[in-house]
Amino acid sequence: MSVMEKFRSISPSEFFYRNKEIAGFANPARALYQSVRELIENALDATDAHGILPDISISIERDAQKVNVYRISVKDNGIGIPENYIPDAFGRVLFSSKYVLRQTRGLFGLGAKMVILYGQITVGEPAEIISATINSKKVYMYKLQIDIKENKPIVIEKASWPNKTGWHGTMVRVAIEGDWGKSKQKVLEYVRRTAIVTPYANIVLKTPDEEIKVYHRVTDKMPPPPREAKPHPHGIDMEMLKTMISETKMQTLVEFLAEEFQGVGRVIAERFIQTYGFDPNVNPKTLSKEALEKLVKALKEFNEFRKPRSEHLSPIGAELIRIGLSAILRPEFVDAVTRKPVVYEGHAIVVEVGIAYGGAIELLEEPLLLRFANKIPLLYDEKSDVAWKVVSENIDWNYYNIAFPAPIAILVHICGTKIPYKGLGKESIADVPIIEREIEEGVRAIARSLKLYIMRKQKEEETMRKAITIIKYIPEVVNAMAVFARSNPEPIDRNLLELKLFELIKARFGDTLKNISSPRDVVMPIE
Repeated sequence: MSVMEKFRSISPSEFFYRNKEIAGFANPARALYQSVRELIENALDATDAHGILPDISISIERDAQKVNVYRISVKDNGIGIPENYIPDAFGRVLFSSKYVLRQTRGLFGLGAKMVILYGQITVGEPAEIISATINSKKVYMYKLQIDIKENKPIVIEKASWPNKTGWHGTMVRVAIEGDWGKSKQKVLEYVRRTAIVTPYANIVLKTPDEEIKVYHRVTDKMPPPPREAKPHPHGIDMEMLKTMISETKMQTLVEFLAEEFQGVGRVIAERFIQTYGFDPNVNPKTLSKEALEKLVKALKEFNEFRKPRSEHLSPIGAELIRIGLSAILRPEFVDAVTRKPVVYEGHAIVVEVGIAYGGAIELLEEPLLLRFANKIPLLYDEKSDVAWKVVSENIDWNYYNIAFPAPIAILVHICGTKIPYKGLGKESIADVPIIEREIEEGVRAIARSLKLYIMRKQKEEETMRKAITIIKYIPEVVNAMAVFARSNPEPIDRNLLELKLFELIKARFGDTLKNISSPRDVVMPIE
């Protein structure tokens, strides 16, 4: 008896419905954290990526009747979503504005759709989306779910009303099954670390415990928004090349190369064509499969193309990293560096490093590592990340006068359009040599500054100890001099003598005693 297998295709929605763990929704605790994360990332991309100072409000509430059900609401003041795009933007998996060569926090176009899908699976209620674009005369509201089989939105309810306040932005409300007890620390730490790299944002979080966490904007300075860029020849493959050719309006190969790629001008395109023997006037749409294969290989080999530009990236910037670390961690020392762009598989990558030391930072047995990718905090899989390898294995902290336990935090930010994550969960970065080198060079550069700071501090402390040792003998010196001066008909002013001696000591030790106006201000050590 023969058995026939049944074959059928499934939609993207059904795929992620069956494999929600891939997107980070493995259990109620992780799902609650992931939902908050995805909605915050969308809110920040809708604001700072467009030059708008973010005002983000997050609310997580327990359902009064349903056990383990939480209602999450995230509101932003971003560019908003055009009314006709709202259903697909939240109800069609893999429909997004992010499928261009430009740095964004989200990558796969899942984001809020996975939150809505997970809420639909676990609670069954429709998500509510309220949005208004800049200068929109109306505010639009949709309640919707996702048709899993067809991968399309199901609009349950829609409404609109006059935008009397001129508000623009988006608010998403969704009910999901969660576990606040187990996810609380991750959610709080995620928001805290987000505040570190967005010191230009106002972020308010209301928790199910009725706590209000507020992170005030401490600067109006923002990173430059990323701009859409063309592909670089070293970063393409056969399918990308076919897509580019199908969409181009260029009629000749030389025009196609010069106009559709970054790092290629007319002169370089002509030199490339001559080097590999292509016909400059051939229409790229007529190239055979063999010719396309040859073209892809040649584009990857040719080393005279200019390096990929980085205007499609939006690094945080050393100044903002210092501001963010200072505002949240309150250290005594802080410094940061933004490295120059490097190339990974034809894509520009920028690595940034910041170090905070002392102050309010707790003593730790190992460095506090704050990892970010495209401004997203990475909280899971820390020990498998290349940044952890650098700070725990590659760096000898004793050389920089750091002995653990120590109050030190190290921030590592990697931004790019092609970040080598280790898995689909996007929580750790792979051990790519060029990225490892950039992280290590950045850490060492700041660690050298920290070493100089610690050495100066140690020298000042030693100077202070010497000064206090001398100061405590001032009364005895005064008494002794008074004895010798008894035969002098003019009596010695003891207070004046103390001050004169103290001024001599201050002149010797400089700024160490600048805040002490009298020897009586010094607490004498008891021998």
